[in-house]
Amino acid sequence: MKRIMIVSAALLFLASCATNPGSVNKDDVLQYVDPYIGSAAHGHVFVGASVPFGAVQVGPTNITQGWDWCSGYNYSDSVVRGFSQLHLSGTGIGDLGDVLMMPYLGPLRTMTGTQQDPTSGYSAHYSHANEQVAPGYYSVKLSDNDIQVQITASQRVAYQKYDFPGTDSARVIIDLEQGIGWDAPVKTHIARLNDTTLVGYRFSKGWANDQRLWFAIRSSEPINRWDVFDSSAFKSNNSLTAVRTKGIISYGKDLKSVSFKIGISPVSSEGAIANIDAEIPHWDFEAAKENAQDSWRKALAKIKIETPDTAKKRVFYTALYHSMIDPALFNDHDGSYRGTDKKVYEKADFQNYSVFSLWDTYRALNPLYTLIERDRVVDFVKSMLAIYQQQGKLPVWHLMGNETNCMVGYSAAPVIADAIVKGIDGFDTDLAMEALVKTANTDEFGLNYLKKLGYIPADKENEAVSKALEYAVDDGSIALAAKKLGKQDIYDTFSKRAQYYKRYFDSTTGFMRGVMSDGHFRTPFNPFQSVHRENDYTEGNAWQYIWLVPQDVHGLIGLFGGDAAFAKKLDSLFIVKGDMGAEASPDISGLIGMYAQGNEPEHHVPYLYDYAGQPWKAAEKVNEIATKFYTDKPDGLCGNDDCGEMSGWYVLSSLGFYQVNPANGIFVFGTPFFDKATVDVGGGKSFTVIARELTGKNIYIQAVKLNGKPYAKSYITYKDIISGGTLEFTMGATPNKDFGTAPSDRPKDQ
Repeated sequence: MKRIMIVSAALLFLASCATNPGSVNKDDVLQYVDPYIGSAAHGHVFVGASVPFGAVQVGPTNITQGWDWCSGYNYSDSVVRGFSQLHLSGTGIGDLGDVLMMPYLGPLRTMTGTQQDPTSGYSAHYSHANEQVAPGYYSVKLSDNDIQVQITASQRVAYQKYDFPGTDSARVIIDLEQGIGWDAPVKTHIARLNDTTLVGYRFSKGWANDQRLWFAIRSSEPINRWDVFDSSAFKSNNSLTAVRTKGIISYGKDLKSVSFKIGISPVSSEGAIANIDAEIPHWDFEAAKENAQDSWRKALAKIKIETPDTAKKRVFYTALYHSMIDPALFNDHDGSYRGTDKKVYEKADFQNYSVFSLWDTYRALNPLYTLIERDRVVDFVKSMLAIYQQQGKLPVWHLMGNETNCMVGYSAAPVIADAIVKGIDGFDTDLAMEALVKTANTDEFGLNYLKKLGYIPADKENEAVSKALEYAVDDGSIALAAKKLGKQDIYDTFSKRAQYYKRYFDSTTGFMRGVMSDGHFRTPFNPFQSVHRENDYTEGNAWQYIWLVPQDVHGLIGLFGGDAAFAKKLDSLFIVKGDMGAEASPDISGLIGMYAQGNEPEHHVPYLYDYAGQPWKAAEKVNEIATKFYTDKPDGLCGNDDCGEMSGWYVLSSLGFYQVNPANGIFVFGTPFFDKATVDVGGGKSFTVIARELTGKNIYIQAVKLNGKPYAKSYITYKDIISGGTLEFTMGATPNKDFGTAPSDRPKDQ
């Protein structure tokens, strides 16, 4: 998502697992998670403490220096302005950063300082040598004042512990002005409830147009002095409501240590207090940290891999970790939450979630969840259906109870349809079909033209080609869901709409091109060009958007004239080079030829070779992508992780397969990355993938067995996976061009 340094492996390993230096359990999966991976360059991942899918992501926030600080942190930095309770992970737009806190020494300071001179305010220098990062835990020593900071979290509570050098000037600022990226405060409030408790709220506007967050802060030590400021102007020793409210706690003489529990709530400060009482009622930091880390151990145990390559273990388990930061809980411990309509829904019967980066995640991450997080998938769908009921359409890119309308398509459709097709129950399928159909029939973002004309005129709507192709993917998903539920009329309508992509195909050039109101293709045409304005493509070019037809790959092959012509064009994608122009999106990264792994629309493309009867080429490309663009270094992601989608691609692909059509439950073979992987598919069942004779050169599938029997197909179904069993690959150094090539053995579109 979207618009708009490197240390040794040994040091990274120690940093990532040294929460208990000298006592690493060799069987502890946490030692293979390195949250630094993806924190440099364009990865934009969150660094700090959280629990799987938790509401809180608490950690360091740098002084923003540009696009690569969207998460609030970049590995290249050495200045921390404070520790915020909420962060995004992997996004291409910055937001959140709410309720920033920072310990410091000396006179009262209300401003952050500068990158060049952080101590001119309350900010400070730090170094990675004095920083520890691990799932559920973060610590750092502030170089300028010798303050040690430790952080952990529960689902809705951040726990921060500050150890001071002996001093009589220990202070902690709570700065409600500060946010990340686009975020800016609109109205903020803080009040001293008693000697150890502060309460307040922060309303802000940014990517989330109307974010409302309530909080409660409990101090382990009595607050000796409390000063409240409007920006830098002193206002009160009790409370203040303003735009840039800040409060400073000053402690008494010789304070050695103080801890804070910060509860958050989308409903009220009372809810935030109740969250603290329910989740961390004690003052035992080590116990809270262990609880957080145990939650990660349990989550990461969903997939167990076996390989002698320790670096690949770090890449895999870090990817799995990053795939479980978002979506994030958006409710109180009792289930209450605030909807998109800003009404409070008390004690809901499901866990409500937000941070749905759907344009990204529908491709790999959400299909992965259907394998390892089926119960959570039900809550995701229920959350989306609640959003539909509150705003009149399914979420596009939902953030903290706000519709951002970011990116193109109605990408909740494949996610919900996939759950229906796979028989994941526990939600109202009639309501789901209603939501799918109504969302697909709005008149916004070019849909008015699509319904009337069968295409979107490029001179009437920006990014018309990408929008129409995404709509066709979404409509194909709706058709499959309707078929599953026996709704023939809906199936007929949306099957037809899923074919509208064909109107954009120019057989002369072999590209998807913009179509003008007069019915002619837009001219002039340059398949390499990518611009932000008056562009037919979203963060891409014509080379990258030929392939966005995962709902009808065989139909696309037919447009090219058959398997040979299709495969030849696909070969060219990974070879051709050209100038994308000065305005090309920075999201178009991780290039092999014109293939861009760093952006999501092409994540399925290597697997298209299977449909044309050349699965060995899928193995080659998937292996090249994984080897080249996923490493165990801070710059180990070639593009924005986008709430876990880049990581999800790696996790799913590492098992040897990928769901090309986002809603049909068919997982297409590529190449396995590990000797053995065991997936907990729920219900007491596991699915094991074994790759015999796998080496760096033996990347080609020679033969396959499913549950001990020979298996000729180049794909496997969701039903076979979720039933449990064993998929056994025999690998070799040269392609077996007889495997998976027969038309009857190739992946199906439905």
